[in-house]
Parts: sequence; structure tokens; C-alpha cells
Amino acid sequence: MTRAPVNRIIDQSGVDGPGNRTVFFFQGCNFNCGYCHNPETIRMCMNCGDCVPACPAGALQIADGAVCFDAAKCRGCDTCIRLCRHDASPRIVWMTPEEAAATLERNRPFIRGVTVSGGECSLRRDFVCALFKSAKAMGLGTLMDSNGGYDFSRDPELLELCDGVMLDVKCADAAAHHALTGRPNEQVLRNLDFLVSAGKLEEARTVVVPGALPNENTVRYVCGRLAPYWAAGSDSGYKLIRFRPMGVRASYRENAMPDDALMERLRAIALEAGCPRAIVT
Repeated sequence: MTRAPVNRIIDQSGVDGPGNRTVFFFQGCNFNCGYCHNPETIRMCMNCGDCVPACPAGALQIADGAVCFDAAKCRGCDTCIRLCRHDASPRIVWMTPEEAAATLERNRPFIRGVTVSGGECSLRRDFVCALFKSAKAMGLGTLMDSNGGYDFSRDPELLELCDGVMLDVKCADAAAHHALTGRPNEQVLRNLDFLVSAGKLEEARTVVVPGALPNENTVRYVCGRLAPYWAAGSDSGYKLIRFRPMGVRASYRENAMPDDALMERLRAIALEAGCPRAIVT
């Protein structure tokens, strides 16, 4: 039976793709981004048990050497998240695609589609395929929000079920990308080319961190790769995301948010390159 660890479900979201969407956030990521705004989604629970006695609602317990979570008791106070030393969360619900599809069915009158995110959604490829098949049968759109570490060109089944990918292009410079994420960026950049050529790039996304990353270099690289497709009629967008220090780990907590002038300058680069949807958030 295919199951996946679901960290959180947002029943209705207007910021994770076009229209109102249900969003599934999976636990576990193959990148370790220094600026991650949800670092508790990176690793699976280590079952150390530190969080169990600290939970004020009694929603956590140890059973057979593993931390067990009772969602009905949870107050969402985040005590366990703040306490965790492992970039993990005990608040995981293991779901089947059928259980996830039941959530979509309940929300169907109010949503346009489903988005899978993370952590990293491509690590749950079989679950995503099954869920997207159900979503398609309901007449819902399907999107992935991915860090780009997965080779989409080798998976035509997934691409047929997926309407588009929101692709994180964190850094075009290889050394800076590795320093930020702990991983190379060659596959990410190959995905940028492949997805736009296949008509499956919903949007590229770059988080802008002043002083810490070569932001303008990345924006110019992405625009340079996408400009010929924009000129040929591609409607793939480019979202420039303002770094915010809330929720990040200590190593990035002192970094400043980019000001409006920087964000608008980067947006202007995208517009000048022909981007049909250059968005600042």
C-alpha cells in the first residue's frame, strides 16, 4: 500500500498556484536550504522523544519506540517544533492516496485544483501520481511545487498527470547553490529547460536574500533561458519571493528582507526579458 507522510493540509489556498487550491505538504526533503522557512519539514522524526513530555495537550506519546501523534488532541502550539533539534516534526499523518483524494472530494465544490509541496513532493512520486489520477477524475487541476532535484524528463507518466511544475531555482551559480542547499544545481537547471520546452513550467521561483546570494545573477540566468520561450508564446511565469526571517534557522535569522527597490529592479529584468507574469511576493 502506498502511503506518504503528510505534514500539513491547507484546504483552501490562493497562493499555491492559480485559483483556490487544496495543498498537501509532505514531510522530508533532499535539500537542506539554509533559509528554509519550514525547516521542520526537512527530516523525518528521529523518535528521540524529547517533545513528548513537553506537549501541553498530550497529543504525543511513545509507543513501540516511536513517537505517535494524535491529531485530535493537537492545539497547534508548535512547542514540539521549537523543541526539535533535528529539523523534523512529530506531527505527521501517514495517508494513502485514497484518503487524500477523499479530502479533495470534500473540498471539490470550493477549489480549482490540488498542489503538492513539501518538504519535497517528488520524493513521494507514486503517491502523487495516484492522487493526481483521482484529481483528474474530479475535473481538478494538478500542480507540483518542487525544488527541481527530480529528473522530470525521465517520467512521462508523472508529467502527463501533472498540469505544471512551480520550479524553485534557488541559485544559478553552482558553488553558491551547493553552499545554500548542500546539493548541486545541474538537475534543477536541466529541469528549467526541459519543463518550459515541454509546456509544463507553471512558473520559476527564486527567493531573494540580499547580501547572501547572487540574486541578480540568478534572475538574469533564468530570464535568459526562458526569454526565447516567452517570445514564442509561453505563459510560464516568474515569481520573485522576498526573503523573510520568520521561522528560519539561526544561521539566516539576521539576514535582512529585501527592500521594494531591489524587488522591483529584479522584476523589471524579468519584464524586459518578456516575462508575461513577473510577480513579487
